[in-house]
Amino acid sequence: MPSRALQWLSLVSIIWLQSINGTNTNFPAYSSQLKHAFSMSQLQLNNLAFASDAGKLLGWFSGIAAIYLPLWLVLLIGSTLGLTGYGLQYLSITNQIHSLSYLQIFSLTVLAGNSICWINTVSYVVVIRNFPSTYRRVAVGLTTSYQGLSAKIYTDVIAALFRSSPSSVSSSTKKAKAYLLLNAVLPLMASFITAPLIRGIDDVGLVTKPENMDAGFVLMFLITMATGVYAVVSSMGLIVSSSALIRVIGSGVFLLAPLVIPVAEKIREGFEKYWSLSREKKVYHFTIEENVHEDHHHHQDGLKLDGDHQDHDHGREVVVSEGDHHDHDDVDVGVREEIGVKAMLIRIDFWLYFFVYFCSATLGLVFLNNLGQIAESRGSSRTSSLVSLSSSFGFFGRLMPSFIDYYFSRRKYVVSRPALIAALVAPMGGAFFLLLNSTNLSLYISTAVIGVCTGAISSISVSTTTELFGAKNFSVNHNVLVANIPIGSLLFGSLTALLYHKEGNGFGKCMGTKCYRSSFLIWGSLCFLGTILALILCARTRKFYSQR
Repeated sequence: MPSRALQWLSLVSIIWLQSINGTNTNFPAYSSQLKHAFSMSQLQLNNLAFASDAGKLLGWFSGIAAIYLPLWLVLLIGSTLGLTGYGLQYLSITNQIHSLSYLQIFSLTVLAGNSICWINTVSYVVVIRNFPSTYRRVAVGLTTSYQGLSAKIYTDVIAALFRSSPSSVSSSTKKAKAYLLLNAVLPLMASFITAPLIRGIDDVGLVTKPENMDAGFVLMFLITMATGVYAVVSSMGLIVSSSALIRVIGSGVFLLAPLVIPVAEKIREGFEKYWSLSREKKVYHFTIEENVHEDHHHHQDGLKLDGDHQDHDHGREVVVSEGDHHDHDDVDVGVREEIGVKAMLIRIDFWLYFFVYFCSATLGLVFLNNLGQIAESRGSSRTSSLVSLSSSFGFFGRLMPSFIDYYFSRRKYVVSRPALIAALVAPMGGAFFLLLNSTNLSLYISTAVIGVCTGAISSISVSTTTELFGAKNFSVNHNVLVANIPIGSLLFGSLTALLYHKEGNGFGKCMGTKCYRSSFLIWGSLCFLGTILALILCARTRKFYSQR
């Protein structure tokens, strides 16, 4: 029988992977430096942001690979792609190889963006396989939330390495080089560390019972909430001794904290094994006379009575097994049917879902990709702080659906995913309109709100894909869905760059709130369109989201 400790350890390993896998989220922190280093225009820079997302167009390759290859191999392939994509850019910017053309940089960025899909696919598949439906949405949401911490982790590490003035040109260039190097190396290191733990557990239902898992998830929620609070407080500079090195050490401690659960589970298993052996000695310590008497009693009962007893026991076992299966599978409302990608693409629900995501999380990611340029246009020099802030609130956003799922599942209710998405898209629209205000306070508030909502919708989408179209073909279906991210990144990013250039000074630079005013109006309006589409999707799927 598989070990529950191994089940929890696989969850912890996915948390570590996700915490460093969001390499594209730190792009705004060094995009301006990259623009100057490679002498790019604003449109070319926006196209690089699209290129990072364009890797998702090929994400279905990782889904197919996860079906036919060992998961640890899929993981190492993904991290190697990232090493190649970011590593060659690092060698170019440090003049260790010949300067790359813009087309080569674009292609390498696509490759690096695709590497994220491979690691994400492995993470999702492991959690889906290792946890039954009762806990699956909670486990997926918990692990996915840690990807929201990636940008903060990277910015804190860079800040610890470079303590010189942020206005220094040489320091800024070094930071851009350091981001590329860390993006290339950290995921590969984490993949080698976690590869031995990346595997599915057979007969997961045998090791997973509510009374055994609830305490672990409660403790995991406490650790995760504490991690999120620490991330937000340290991002806002509210810690008395908030040096970058201390922030890095603190983040490391919080990332190691979940190990407490598998260690405690292993200790508990040891005690259970010891007491089980003790009980067996007591129960089966019969005398020879007792055994003889028992055998004589069975012979007197006769073959028919003995056969009836066996049939009764066999039937009782079937009933218990079916009941246990019902507790773990049927209680999860949502999976209507298992369908493949071809059947999914002709469903109205898929296209509603596609455009809801297009007008919500995709818009949020476009905003975050342009955060560096938005901050620069407003005369703010605290781009790294804004990126860290959006990362910390994005972490809370990704965690929120898991907490809601766990809270309501204990009360036998399931929250409608499209309704929850609709409730999140509306504040995003308000945040975009708030950005029309020129104050720094509006910039910080809007960044936090958009970070929370984008993170939450990204987390919700994983379980929504499973519920609408099944878990069997999830690895391919979900990668098809998120293909809308590069499409939106290209359309919105290019339009934003053109509007930016129109308002600029003719030298590729624009200052003032006018630079992004039109973009904010368009994004805000699209968010409200997304809210309407989400409500329509909710109305169509209402019978699949109800009281359990």
